[in-house]
Amino acid sequence: MNKLTPPTTLTAAATPVGTTDGYMPGFGNDFETEALPGALPQGMNSPQKCNYGLYGEQLSGTAFTAPAHQNERTWCYRIRPSVKHTSRFKKIDVPYWVTAPNIDPDIISLGQYRWDPVPHTDADLTWITGMRTMTTAGDVNTQTGMASHIYLVTRSMVDSYFYSADSELLVVPQQGRLRFATELGVIDLEPKEIAILPRGLVYRVEVLEGPCRGFVCENYGQKFELPGRGPIGANCMANRRDFKTPVAAFEDRETPSTVTVKWCGAFHVTEIGHSPLDVVAWHGNYAPVKYDMRNYCPIGAILFDHPDPSIFTVLTAPSGVAGTANIDFVLFRERWMVMEDTFRPPWYHKNVMSELMGNIYGQYDAKPQGFVPGGMSLHNMMLPHGPDREAFEKASNADLKPHKLEETMSFMFETRFPQHLTRFAAEEAPLQDDYIDCWTSLEKHFDGTPGRK
Repeated sequence: MNKLTPPTTLTAAATPVGTTDGYMPGFGNDFETEALPGALPQGMNSPQKCNYGLYGEQLSGTAFTAPAHQNERTWCYRIRPSVKHTSRFKKIDVPYWVTAPNIDPDIISLGQYRWDPVPHTDADLTWITGMRTMTTAGDVNTQTGMASHIYLVTRSMVDSYFYSADSELLVVPQQGRLRFATELGVIDLEPKEIAILPRGLVYRVEVLEGPCRGFVCENYGQKFELPGRGPIGANCMANRRDFKTPVAAFEDRETPSTVTVKWCGAFHVTEIGHSPLDVVAWHGNYAPVKYDMRNYCPIGAILFDHPDPSIFTVLTAPSGVAGTANIDFVLFRERWMVMEDTFRPPWYHKNVMSELMGNIYGQYDAKPQGFVPGGMSLHNMMLPHGPDREAFEKASNADLKPHKLEETMSFMFETRFPQHLTRFAAEEAPLQDDYIDCWTSLEKHFDGTPGRK
């Protein structure tokens, strides 16, 4: 007897990989995707012979024996194994991309610093040559700490590829649009979005709309993850569904190419005869991802006072000390301010963490002047900072009606380690020499009169 397919009134989804074309939704998910039908083995990882004559290869982002909830790896089915994507290495000089430890005894990192946007020049700059390191922290050799960079990119990489063995990169565009053509798919990135490029992932960076400028946090330590929400519960802040991982895409091109590798702070180049972006199918949870920061749902006080800025954490990279991050990525975006009888801007404080901030667009509420889009500031560990006089006086005397901060988006790379300035940050970047003076005009209001406010 023939088995008949039972009738159904269900209508299947037309887009099986997600609602955003070219991407799969989720953060830390176990994905599977193939650019050719049947390229992805089912029910096993390493068949004796892969379909299409592909090679099976695993890319591990954690140790094999990492706990299951932290274990990250991806199986790739590629035209050539990665051993064919490197040959003999030649060391090259990339002078503006600096790695920790980098403590220059002639440079003073103790202080409060702010920079105007690093300007574009007539130089022909790629993703590698256009990187400008501002600060470093920790030690890449022990896989702790980070570096912060500005990138200036005017030219696409052509038959040229890159990967970092040192770190994953958190990319925060401020101007222009970039395309990251990676082994595991394509990510197009523009301002108000971020991307995470895992350690060891090979990619090429192309200019879609230039010139391009933005910020990069280079994470030497444990991978970025979503912060715990605690009593906030299951929703708000950054939601997993809003992160997008690309579907499989591959190149089968025979052309002379170069691969540049960053390893323990040094750069090496190798020459090959083909494109290394040849993964036809893959499955796993170690992959690049992008996120639209306009989807971040802020949490705040609705009666009085306001919580610590950690309430705005989008991503965190843990350290060995519970509650003290190797890096926090914190976002200050448009939001309502409704607190009663409260000084609403960030208060004055000293912090065990070091705070590097960048402005993507608009005006930051604690610094109405001088902190402009594309600019950066650094308040190192245990150095006091807070609102300037204008911000303090305005907030202290404001009519505390509900007020919405409009057209503003700034962020913070915060780390448990002191951040050391590079020579570029101290001598070439447009440092605002008078930034420290923004607090000199703060007045003494105390006169001993009880009840004075």
